[in-house]
Amino acid sequence: MFDLEKFSQSDMYRCAIAVRNMDAESKSMEETADRIVRYLYQNLIDPKTGKPACALVRFFKTHAYGELSTDLQDAAQAILKGRTLLRATKCLTLLATAGDEPYWNIRQESKGHQAIPLVDEDFVYRAPMILQLIQQFGLEVSAVIDPSPTLIEDTARMNFNVFYVPKAIDSPYIPAQKEFVFPYKVQSVLGFGGMLPSGNLFAIILFSKVAIPSETAGLFKWISAYIRIAAATFDRGPVFAKGSQSILTPSR
Repeated sequence: MFDLEKFSQSDMYRCAIAVRNMDAESKSMEETADRIVRYLYQNLIDPKTGKPACALVRFFKTHAYGELSTDLQDAAQAILKGRTLLRATKCLTLLATAGDEPYWNIRQESKGHQAIPLVDEDFVYRAPMILQLIQQFGLEVSAVIDPSPTLIEDTARMNFNVFYVPKAIDSPYIPAQKEFVFPYKVQSVLGFGGMLPSGNLFAIILFSKVAIPSETAGLFKWISAYIRIAAATFDRGPVFAKGSQSILTPSR
């Protein structure tokens, strides 16, 4: 287990190796992602209580709307209230979730976050948390919405970065202040991830009940690189777990 307030370089190495192997015996990216979020939720600890330091840990991946199951397409449509979506529209799709509330441990129970359609740059610019995550990852919004062949070729050489909000309370980048941040005592938010070989974005987001120092945040960009290796095993499919009401293999 790791003290999130005093997360060291040694902790980073041990955590990175653990998540790197989460694809072993997995049958899908969703299963790998589920193992990763549960490992982080269970092993990042608040030393004062001995309990999980994070209220919620989530794993997202961009995925083409046309390659989602009907249930996830319906979730994306609900956000846009009937606006037509193109098959190629990227949706920031929730692959796995772990948290303090029972319903935070089932992705299908998420309200409003199962599949967030990134219809255009204007939509992303009106979603401050998503915008900050993309920008702090060092990416252009356009590259996430419609990755170019050149970008896909360059993903293996891309540096990883983090999305870091040291003080979540009253932050304009963290929504649901009254419903989530205050009642669950979220102190800091940390996101880390990058681009998969397919050009799709992946991101793990920690909503921490302890304040995360900037030095700790910086260490997680190295963990991103190891998670990418595990997730990339299933980058071309199967992405979703069998029987999860989502199709298994995206088109190439």
